[in-house]
Amino acid sequence: MSLELNKNEKIKEQLAYLPVNSGCYLYHDKNDEIIYVGKAKNLKRRVSSYFNKHHDSAKLKVLVPKIARIEYIVTDTEIEALILESHLIKKHKPRYNILLKDDKKFPYFVITNEDYPRIIIARKSNINMAQGKYFGPYTDSRAMYTTLELMKKIFPLKQCKTPKFKDRPCMYYQIGRCLAPCQKKVSSEEYKKLIKSVELFLSGKQQELADKLLIEMKKCSETQEFEKAARYRDSYLDVTKTLERQKVVFENTNINNDIVSVSSKNGIFAVVVMQIRGGRLINRKDFSYVASILDTEEEIINFFLKDYYQRATENEIPRKILLPQKFKTESIDVYSEFLHKKFNKKVIIASVKTNKEKELLELARKNSDLFLDKLIREQKADVASNYNEIGAYLKEKLNLQRFPHRVECFDISHIQGTSTVASMVTFENGMPVKSLYRKFKVRCAEGKPDDFKSMSEVVTRRYKRLKENNLEFPDLIIIDGGKGQLSAAHSVLKELEIEDQDIVSLAKRLEEVFIPGHSKSVIIPETSLALHFFQQIRDEAHRFAITFHRALRSKSAIKSELDNIKYLRTEVKALLLQKFKSIQTITTRSQQELESVVDKKSAKKVYDFFHNN
Repeated sequence: MSLELNKNEKIKEQLAYLPVNSGCYLYHDKNDEIIYVGKAKNLKRRVSSYFNKHHDSAKLKVLVPKIARIEYIVTDTEIEALILESHLIKKHKPRYNILLKDDKKFPYFVITNEDYPRIIIARKSNINMAQGKYFGPYTDSRAMYTTLELMKKIFPLKQCKTPKFKDRPCMYYQIGRCLAPCQKKVSSEEYKKLIKSVELFLSGKQQELADKLLIEMKKCSETQEFEKAARYRDSYLDVTKTLERQKVVFENTNINNDIVSVSSKNGIFAVVVMQIRGGRLINRKDFSYVASILDTEEEIINFFLKDYYQRATENEIPRKILLPQKFKTESIDVYSEFLHKKFNKKVIIASVKTNKEKELLELARKNSDLFLDKLIREQKADVASNYNEIGAYLKEKLNLQRFPHRVECFDISHIQGTSTVASMVTFENGMPVKSLYRKFKVRCAEGKPDDFKSMSEVVTRRYKRLKENNLEFPDLIIIDGGKGQLSAAHSVLKELEIEDQDIVSLAKRLEEVFIPGHSKSVIIPETSLALHFFQQIRDEAHRFAITFHRALRSKSAIKSELDNIKYLRTEVKALLLQKFKSIQTITTRSQQELESVVDKKSAKKVYDFFHNN
């Protein structure tokens, strides 16, 4: 208690001396590790707000008690604080900040800074230090190299950094992939036109490029420069094919928007940007972030705006960035001002409004959902391929007696106590074994929801049977729930005199792992594959329970008092229940009202049954 009071006094003292300037704040824990970095227009007001009010955010409820020391860096403007915050997060990778999942340097197209420029692919951490004009970043390397091949076909730029031969062009010239500027086969002016065409193509202005190529083709044809005219014709046809593959989403060719969508599960966040240039959908970019399960999708988009658009080049910046939800005006103003200062270009950041924008957001959402599914599949593959390390980590971290080769996980499912069921799924070495899955109808809690009683019943039935039949027990039992569910299950094992059995529970809200006999939970890092394994087996148990529960509910929905009416067809029962929703409502309806739904004979049969009884 004295230590806690001492810590609170230190925090109060640090708060008292905070400046009112803009800047970044860094929170340290008791081990002096940086656990969170943020930015503020007014450091004193922003940081004090963490400690002066009750927070509804689950993340802040966890974060604030861990803060032992506050550090800050003052900046001249909030824009500078925004940039500094991004650098500090990448440098320190604080636990409670959102991080780009794959921290590789994304590739860019570069038009090199040479007398006769080439187009290359480069990865640079600081693009301002590189020599050349950058376009990007790009997230799909395979698509990027495909685009490069297409551009080499359309635009015969110089291919080699240094000439292959002193007195003659190389093979690229012979096959029409280079104009051989090294041998003065093309004028500087004509080559510059070609470079401008490449820039238009990479900026997404293919329609404008196609129009210019058509004009040049006609000019060359009129001056009887037929070889040049043929080259422009071929380029025009290739660009036109590219335009045909791009979906027209707006009739107005001046619309240049980015539409952002995010999907999430278990701390994995998939962000997709749909790029619309010249009214056409030209590209999709995917980004994945690792964050706490306590982070919201709004916080992810907030971080994405800083992370992606700080890296983007001028050619990638749209006129408007459309978001799936409304944001605080203050944040939008800061991001808009940052983009305006960096690129000397006004950028509107807003939520979708028109029906067309909503349709495109829905398309972006489908793409982010699919990208999230891909990330989850990759994560499952990572768990399976690294299970030796995961199992060893769990054995040490949770103080298990055995290596968890075989794990069984239980989940309870019901709606207000009705059709209560339980599921048990089995994983071996990180992989599901569906032949060993089991489902249970819970008897003790029917009509009265009681997860503790339900868990006791199911665990009793499962392990009493294993013990009586001398069957193999799992290495580890996982209970979906908190201390209460764990205590109920552990008590059953004691009553059955099952000793040396490892059992833990996983609480959903904070992904805490509880161990019998320990008051404090064990926290497994969000980025750990061990936590991902726990989440996978818990989610699979939940899915299996929900599937069984729905099946029971659909069966019970069909069973009703109508079953007591002799020779009443099943389709008639279904029609009546679909229309009137309940047996009680059917009993209050006249024969004529029933006839409006089913045939006269069936209506009379139903009416007579209820009114004669």
